[in-house]
Amino acid sequence: MHILTEIHRNKGINIHGRVVQRIAVRAVIQRGRDLLMVYSANVGDYKFPGGGVDVGESHEHALARELREECGASLLSVDGELGAIIEYNFANEKDFDVFKMTSHYYFCKIRDGFSEQKLEGYEKDLGFQPVWINIEEAIMKNKLLLNSINPPEWLKREIFALEYLSDSKVS
Repeated sequence: MHILTEIHRNKGINIHGRVVQRIAVRAVIQRGRDLLMVYSANVGDYKFPGGGVDVGESHEHALARELREECGASLLSVDGELGAIIEYNFANEKDFDVFKMTSHYYFCKIRDGFSEQKLEGYEKDLGFQPVWINIEEAIMKNKLLLNSINPPEWLKREIFALEYLSDSKVS
């Protein structure tokens, strides 16, 4: 696993304290300079499709599940890893000091067309919908939200991943 960066969501986090860890996967699906992203109609941000890996679940299975749920898309293949981003935040659990999430970004291919999404409550509340968007436009629109009141907690992570992908030879 190649670590692309580490992000501290807040100042003063004791990253060496008692850790609650979460592993997540994110799908990078390209069509030229366009990416399949999950757009939040209620906030205006763009994020890579993906989410947490369940206990005992493989990364490929989690990618397939998350793509089905968030986009109504069917995974055809996982073609390699872009890298991982580690985020630190204060833990919500009283017996822990830090929440550590490692998001693995994978290049994926999907079948053409979308079926019905199977969104969770907060995803419905945010108005998640799959969209194809130019990578530079997604970066610009996400950056505009950085100084908004209560930007999504994943915004810095997704901006970093978008810029890394845009600047690298893999896009």
